[in-house]
This record gives sequence, structure tokens and C-alpha cells, in this order.
Amino acid sequence: MQIGILQTGHVTPDIAARHGDFAAMFERLLDGRGYGFRTWNVVDMDFPSGPGDADAWLITGSKHGAYEDHPFIPPLEALIRRIHDARVPLVGVCFGHQIVAQAMGGRVEKYAGGWAVGRTEYHLDGIGQVHLNAWHQDQVVEIPPGATPAGENGHCRLAALSYGERMWTVQPHPEFGPEIVADYVPARRGTADYPDALMDRAAAQTALPVDQHRLADHMAGIFAAAEARAHA
Repeated sequence: MQIGILQTGHVTPDIAARHGDFAAMFERLLDGRGYGFRTWNVVDMDFPSGPGDADAWLITGSKHGAYEDHPFIPPLEALIRRIHDARVPLVGVCFGHQIVAQAMGGRVEKYAGGWAVGRTEYHLDGIGQVHLNAWHQDQVVEIPPGATPAGENGHCRLAALSYGERMWTVQPHPEFGPEIVADYVPARRGTADYPDALMDRAAAQTALPVDQHRLADHMAGIFAAAEARAHA
């Protein structure tokens, strides 16, 4: 199975040198399942020709806001709608969660309650209670028609959305293991309005495990719809 990764942002050079860009992080997360991968850097206006260029799709995180005026956002939204209409499986993570909701008619905004950074507890439908690393302030605040809430916590009411069996999106970062957050905290501290106490807590909790592989299993279940579709 070929997974098409739509990369919507880049990590900083120091993080890339240690961990690779977002696409490399997802390839490691999903390693051992027999997938092939191809990355399109849509943030740099590198787009596939259409939904059929991959068997399933994954949209990464980004430093950008879904509601911001960037050249790549309108064609990405159009591609998301084409993928949905073609019934090709798609998973969106963080910015990917937000841009799918926006493309499908929902609304994203900067959350007045501030940032979620580091190890955070969520309830996700079909998975249960999990701890995953978060890094966001923007949130989906209005679900699009046809979507169903599929996860939440006290900070993020719409932490996951389901669009039927073939499309699922999630706000936290399953590709961020503790070692990545341990490098992110000093790299990002002071670059935005991050409270020191929040960054200190995120750094301290990198000693604790997260449930990223339970999320990888769930993502694989969404991608399995591609196999069922191919043999239908």
C-alpha cells in the first residue's frame, strides 16, 4: 500500500537534523506494516495530480494556521474534498485535523484558553484513554456537516473527528515521541507566548511514555479501508 504524505510544514533545521521532517516521523511511526511512502510538500506548492496518486493519504502538522492566507491552503482544501468524494482513506494530524475540518465546512480558530504542549490525556472513541504529545493553540471549534466528534479532553472539545470509515483526524501528535518533545521544548521556548510553567511541565514529562503506537494501530485501521476498497 502506498501512503501519500501531504506535508504542510517543516520542522526547524536543528529538529530535522536529529529526527527528520514531519514525513520522516510518520514513516517511523508506521514502520513495519508493509507501507510504501511518497511525500508531497504541499506547503511548497508541490501537489499530487489527484486522489488516485496514493492508496491512502496522511496530512501532517504545520506551524501555519488553517485560517491564514497562504497559497497552499485553497488547493489543499480542494484536494481534501476530492479525496473525500473519491472515498480514498485519509488521516489528518494537528494542522491536518484542522484543515480537513475547514475544507469540509467546519471552523478553526485560535483557542482563548492558550496552548496545549507536551504529554496530554485524551479520550478517543474506539481507542479509550490515551496519553499523547500535543503542540497547538488553534482548535476546531465547529464541526463540518457529516463529521462526528470522536475524541476530547478538558482543553480540546473536538480533539478527533470521524468522517465515516475512511477519514479520521486527530489534534495531538502521535508522531511525537518523548525524545522529540524533549528537543522541541528548548528549541521553541521563547519563540511564542508559551508560559514557562507549561514548557517546564512538558520537559519534565518527557520521562513518561506516550501511547503513540496505539494511535498508529488506529491509523492503520483507517488505511485498511483502502485494501477493502481495492478488493470490493
